[in-house]
Amino acid sequence: MSATPSAASLHIVIAGAGPAAQALVRRLAGTADTRQRPFGGTITVLSNRDDCPEALLELAELPQVSVRFGQAASFIDPHAKVVTTVDGMDFSYDQLVIATGSAPALPPVAGAEASLSYSTIDDAATIGEAVHDLTRIVGRRPLGILVGNGPAAGQAEAVLRARGVRPVRTTLRPAAVVRSIAGSPVPATGIVFEDGSSMNGDLVVLAEERTARNDLAESAGLLIASDGGIAVGRDLATSVPGIWAIGDAASCDGLRLGLLLSAESSAMLCASGMMLGVMGSDQLAPLAA
Repeated sequence: MSATPSAASLHIVIAGAGPAAQALVRRLAGTADTRQRPFGGTITVLSNRDDCPEALLELAELPQVSVRFGQAASFIDPHAKVVTTVDGMDFSYDQLVIATGSAPALPPVAGAEASLSYSTIDDAATIGEAVHDLTRIVGRRPLGILVGNGPAAGQAEAVLRARGVRPVRTTLRPAAVVRSIAGSPVPATGIVFEDGSSMNGDLVVLAEERTARNDLAESAGLLIASDGGIAVGRDLATSVPGIWAIGDAASCDGLRLGLLLSAESSAMLCASGMMLGVMGSDQLAPLAA
């Protein structure tokens, strides 16, 4: 039986490179909070993207972090503690974090890229900024067109109301999103249905249901929740020891984790849980600060 690795030799592999994964790297590496002490091990991030967003590039420059671009994880051997990528590369791990996110449950609406989107709780900040600019320009309470009928849409409606928007919600899926006129602070102001009818306002928010990307978790035999997400406990641990799930790939208490916790909150819980087994409580405190 191999000895439990120390914090200094711990190797963490993160499958995914989205906001939750980036927040976890920042917290583990000690860049999220100047009071936080880095755990001292190494981190490998497996990204399915060939491009390099600026935020991810900054993390890749950290000495303890290795980002493998275009190397999406495709299979996990939980007994050997090895992750295999789509190109056949193997990465061993002491602790593994699945952060593969979610995907739209339905094909995209034509012109959807011009609308605002509400998928996770982190989207509230982006919507808030857009509403602030819009309210200043129109000089009145904005009218928002909200599309969706699930938990995400319910949250989005609450976010809009809290920011002074009068939301008009439709559960009927539109055929297209209508772009706004040039100079508007938001790129879309209306939707059109298949029968030719339309709804118009000052902004459009799509909050349609999404499904967790759980293929990787299924390859390791992880427990999948009834909603399709990777089942995790309050500490974000999965059903297999040494494997964690964060972000919109995970499900806790019957709800997508992305709708329960921000990326930063998920990162804090996951980092604390992983380090608990290899660090004493006194050393762990800075990680949870």
